[in-house]
Amino acid sequence: MPWQKRLFDLLLGLSALLVLSLPGLIVALLVKFTSPGPVLYWSQRVGRHNQLFAMPKFRSMRTDTPVVATHLLSDPDAYLTPIGSLLRRTSLDELPQLWSILKGDMSIVGPRPALFNQHDLIAARTEHGIDALTPGLTGWAQVNGRDDLPIPVKVEFDRQYMDRQSFAFDLRIIWLTLLRVIRTDGVAH
Repeated sequence: MPWQKRLFDLLLGLSALLVLSLPGLIVALLVKFTSPGPVLYWSQRVGRHNQLFAMPKFRSMRTDTPVVATHLLSDPDAYLTPIGSLLRRTSLDELPQLWSILKGDMSIVGPRPALFNQHDLIAARTEHGIDALTPGLTGWAQVNGRDDLPIPVKVEFDRQYMDRQSFAFDLRIIWLTLLRVIRTDGVAH
């Protein structure tokens, strides 16, 4: 399935890029005009086989925000830009990750890439062989709790995905992702 999954990623990624280019441009302008700093935030993430890569997101946090997972900030809302909450709630901040998908650092579906300093998550995934998977824009853990999941539960969902990988399962996850994004389920604002 590897080359078929890559072909699917390229076709869906290019299609999404075409459809979402105008909304992406609008979001970029809103980010630029509502807070100082760059439009994109390049986050160091852990990819396949624990290789680091730079993953772009529309910047939803101030430039002085500590580089940690959002749930580890004492008051995440204090770091949001004026439109940061909207970007996160609607997942619009994730649009630039289409670049990572086209480049091959990410897939449409797979475990969400860990931050470079989430050592406990990286170690748990490595222990279960999940590090062999290409990280995804969405994944089985994402549709089952997103930011609300503790690490052991997240890793268990990632392991289940690894064991159940198929084109049909990926399509199910994409569908569930669309539903979750529309309802803004499990998003850390």
